[in-house]
Amino acid sequence: MITIKNLEKGFNGDMILKGIDATFRKGKTNLIIGSSGSGKSVFLKCMLGLFNPNSGDIIYEGESLLEMDTERKSDLREEMGMLFQHSALFDSMTVEENIMFPLRMFTRMRKKERTERSDELLERMDLTHINNKKPSEISGGQQKRVALARAIVNNPKYLFCDEPNSGLDPQTATVIDNLIHEITVERNITTVIISHDMNSVMEIGETIVFLKDGVIAWEGTNQEIFKTENEAITNFVYSSNLFRKVREAQNQGL
Repeated sequence: MITIKNLEKGFNGDMILKGIDATFRKGKTNLIIGSSGSGKSVFLKCMLGLFNPNSGDIIYEGESLLEMDTERKSDLREEMGMLFQHSALFDSMTVEENIMFPLRMFTRMRKKERTERSDELLERMDLTHINNKKPSEISGGQQKRVALARAIVNNPKYLFCDEPNSGLDPQTATVIDNLIHEITVERNITTVIISHDMNSVMEIGETIVFLKDGVIAWEGTNQEIFKTENEAITNFVYSSNLFRKVREAQNQGL
């Protein structure tokens, strides 16, 4: 679990995050949504320890990130997995080598153990048939599955995903959403997802935090999002004609 307490962050006097309180639970897909400029990326970078907040706290399983020494922060980073927006695979490595990279960097596993761990994930992600291909030789959806496999190969306690469906078609995006959710539940990971994709919100939004102008304007679940009268979130959600029609159909009892 990750607990955020009164988090504030600004640059050159311009406050981006203005007193954020939130809880991201273990075994759940926790989504942070909002328009561009709402503070999502800054929030994520604070949680990752890339930005130092002006005030407030970020607590991992009861332990303050801000009070950790360098060694403990390094240990915590090894407990994190990261799925980047554009996959960020190494072009010179094969699919299998990309997945094994964190094991080579951060563990003392023997090659046989690394291969076994990689093979397990290749099968789980349905990638066994492309294990020797380079990223340029596979599709965008396959690249995202490789990146997800790499993110969890170290069995992280925390998984962070930055716009995981960026650039994917709706069908492939749903596959990625479902994989993230299944892995979160199977491995009891605390998963935090930055997204603006309403399909992801409705598909796997077990906990949703909606940021607007650096504050939490609404929070709830994907079951509650259609029922809320909060104007900020309804304006964001129903900017899509599809979701407006769903709301109207629900109100009419269809």
